[in-house]
Amino acid sequence: MIEKIFVNVTAYGPSAANAANTVCEAASDDDLATTGWPSERAARVSEVRIAPGSAPFGARFRPVARLFSDDVLVHCPEGLASRYETLKLPLIALSFDYDGTTVRASDRPDDDRDLAGESRARRLLETYGAVELECLDDYAVAPDVEADYVVRCEGTVHDFCAFTADVVPRLRALGWQVDVAADHRYRTLEVAPSWYADIEPDDEQEDWFSLELGVDIDGRRVDLLPALVDLLERMAEGQGLRELGRRVPRVLAVPIEDGLYLALPAERMRSLLGILAELYEGRSPLGEFRFPKGRAAALAELDAFFTGAAITVQWTGGETVRAHGARLSAPPAALSAPEGLRAELRPYQEAGLAWLQHMAGLGVGGILADDMGLGKTLQTIAHIATEKIEGRLVRPALIVAPTSLVSNWSREIGRFAPHLRVIELHGAQRHDRFAAIDAADVVVTSYPIAIRDEERFAAHEFHLVILDEAQTIKNQRSRAHQAMRSIRGKHRLCLTGTPVENHLGELWSLMDFLNPGLLGDELSFGRYYRVPIEKAGNEERLAALRELLAPYILRRTKAEVAKELPPKTELFRPIEIGGPQRELYESIRVAAHAEVRRLIRKKGLSASTIPILGALTKLRQVCCDPRLVGDGFGGTDRARSAAPGATGSAKYEAFEALLGDLRAEGHRVLVFSQFTTMLRIIARGLDQKGIRYALLTGDTVDRAAQVDAFQGVKTAPGEAPPDVFLISLKAGGTGLTLTRADAVIHYDPWWNPAVQAQATDRAYRIGQTNPVFVYNLFVAGSVEERMLRLQKRKRGVADAILGAAAPTATLSEDDVEVLFAPLGA
Repeated sequence: MIEKIFVNVTAYGPSAANAANTVCEAASDDDLATTGWPSERAARVSEVRIAPGSAPFGARFRPVARLFSDDVLVHCPEGLASRYETLKLPLIALSFDYDGTTVRASDRPDDDRDLAGESRARRLLETYGAVELECLDDYAVAPDVEADYVVRCEGTVHDFCAFTADVVPRLRALGWQVDVAADHRYRTLEVAPSWYADIEPDDEQEDWFSLELGVDIDGRRVDLLPALVDLLERMAEGQGLRELGRRVPRVLAVPIEDGLYLALPAERMRSLLGILAELYEGRSPLGEFRFPKGRAAALAELDAFFTGAAITVQWTGGETVRAHGARLSAPPAALSAPEGLRAELRPYQEAGLAWLQHMAGLGVGGILADDMGLGKTLQTIAHIATEKIEGRLVRPALIVAPTSLVSNWSREIGRFAPHLRVIELHGAQRHDRFAAIDAADVVVTSYPIAIRDEERFAAHEFHLVILDEAQTIKNQRSRAHQAMRSIRGKHRLCLTGTPVENHLGELWSLMDFLNPGLLGDELSFGRYYRVPIEKAGNEERLAALRELLAPYILRRTKAEVAKELPPKTELFRPIEIGGPQRELYESIRVAAHAEVRRLIRKKGLSASTIPILGALTKLRQVCCDPRLVGDGFGGTDRARSAAPGATGSAKYEAFEALLGDLRAEGHRVLVFSQFTTMLRIIARGLDQKGIRYALLTGDTVDRAAQVDAFQGVKTAPGEAPPDVFLISLKAGGTGLTLTRADAVIHYDPWWNPAVQAQATDRAYRIGQTNPVFVYNLFVAGSVEERMLRLQKRKRGVADAILGAAAPTATLSEDDVEVLFAPLGA
């Protein structure tokens, strides 16, 4: 095994050190035999020492290569047929200079030539991607073209330019004479150019600006942004750099003029294109490159990129835009709780208040996306109180919340900031209170009222428009979204622990309310972000979107900031079903699966969503309790006749046993189900056993009374509060604090993991002192178990933006087949 080689270098290279380093680099990754060295037994190079003497390719000659491009006729077989295609490819004519006498590599050899040295030179050239034309039967050049090699005959323009930019200097460093033809189609700049960036604010739209980004070549400015954007658009529709060719190229070539390119290392170019992706949202109708001011944070990243790459760039114009971008990127200034706030803010809540003030100071909207239970309500009240103290709350703040949370907001403001004047616009008597809006500090209303009284709200202008549980407007075509967009407000804020529940289009809807134009229109967002991320798993698009949104979303999890919380244990309880219940499940499944397949063939997957969900709901109901199944989807009556005795439920029996064990151990339990009928069945069973419980569904008139009863707030003297709380997922999944509970049972899994997590966090939030146990009941091998698998994929959508997980894919026909598979399949 050879551990050291000695490289002898003649004086005709640029420097002996350069020559040795180049040989070392060429040899370090491959067996020495592949780099032109004669030893068949040579191992990897561990050390190179320089000794004066002869050249590595022989002392008698100097290799001479002429790099040019010409037409090459390529034979392209296509099955039994074939065709010929003419391509302009880079070619090399190889010669050897023997003391001023030049001989072509293709000349007949004679005894006066160093054939062994010439062979080593040839092998080195081939190592760098040159292929001998004689070896290519399907490639032909004109008889009068003197060429010996073609460069990467199956390469791309990036490979061709990489040879010019990277290999040519390496060969010259080894003492080669390499001449590049003046009309070569793949020439690259030999001297690193200086860069410039010109910013021009838009005269017609103050929230937009244009950018010109290019290089200065001998006093001539060349705008490279169009070429860079072309490259970006190609990458947006593919799998990243691999879309540009079969392999990831070493460099990416940006055209400067016909036949001349700027070649940059691929990783450096990846970073540059990633920053441009944060800016870019499509060309204007006139072909100009205009960008929303909300994306100006990318300009600071662009400046940092050039600095990190030691590239000189001259910035001109757009001082205000650049300053705005720098402020977006900068961390907020530290801030304490405002005077008069009757609460002690935790450090992360003070940081949240500082962020809210920072966003308002910049005049941009943001999403406070803290994990459930970390005090988004308190941070928002502190924000409003700060605006009041600083004299900026000259118009009221409007809070729009789900109906069930309107009273909670009024109560919490009265508790933490009683000096703020609050009015509720809710209920039949609300009309008389509209006249008092301008005299209030805070106006609280619900989404249904804001929609119903859209014109009356539009007549007022608010200092702040705050949407609680903002995922309510996730559908951009809904009346809720349109009504919220019509409300005038100086600053806008969204509060939600689940900014992305199912797909990235929901996030676009929130940003469309907060900062219209930031993510472009819905079509361009789908093209540049949603489709590449969700369909193709494009990590570069994902990284660009995450960086673009970073200034506008504040997300903290309990694990990060609430370390005092006790542990939470999540358990999954599979349940086997048999007998009539299993027969009923299979009967409905077979009939429903056949109908779903027919619908998909006739209408397509997207148009069949509602009947598919209806069929799956029937299967989920059978898993919960056969008593839930009524007449409905095709085949149900036949299924009933096939399994007339299907009244017992294995899951209900397992639930009763689990609940009995938890109560015997002293736990207080929240029970969630999507089906209110299931909760009534459970309630009937608890009544028969004499177990007291609280119940919260959409039909509950006094929510607060049920919550207070469970929390022990309004329990009669000597009476223990109920230790079971039955809650429908829709009615009680948000806006409740139930820290007296330390066990949660999800009787049936729901499609959306974020919704289930929100429900769980009614108990697992600030104020909880006991370990929390979460039980997920599901029928083994059924649609419920398959839903749990899909939940993991859906969770990836949110994590892709708020964390670092890979993006998810959307529901496909294969998923539908899996969901309707037989029990246990």
